[in-house]
Amino acid sequence: MEFVTSSLMLKRPITVKAIVTDRWKQEVQQQLQNQIAQLDKQIQQIESQGKNAVVEIQKQSKDANSPQVLKQLENIKGQVNQKKSELLNKKNQLLQQLQQIQTLELDQEVVQAQMESFFRIEKGDNLVQKLNVEVVIRDGIVEDIRGEL
Repeated sequence: MEFVTSSLMLKRPITVKAIVTDRWKQEVQQQLQNQIAQLDKQIQQIESQGKNAVVEIQKQSKDANSPQVLKQLENIKGQVNQKKSELLNKKNQLLQQLQQIQTLELDQEVVQAQMESFFRIEKGDNLVQKLNVEVVIRDGIVEDIRGEL
């Protein structure tokens, strides 16, 4: 007699939590500062590209005050301001995160990432328990795996 157990492979989210250490704080702060510096560069590039486009249109047009030229210039300025505004919003979010990192206490757990893993489920398994899995890391080293594998 042959037993056939039916099982199924499913994908589940895994929460990765980091334990706050001085090293972790420094690394995260450095990453955020690098991202902020990158956004500052992008803002400068956008402003520069906008100015170059304005100068180019003014050079190519016979009448710099014609309604068509003025409309093109307004469009460029609008696009530059819109993109600049988006980048400044991102920068403000990063600055807020930077402030939040500084207020975290050592040994506190914070959610760092979401990942996915595959798992096998069989008849009789508790699906809710199998879905609730966390990995806890300290300075990149797995310290704990919580939940039912």
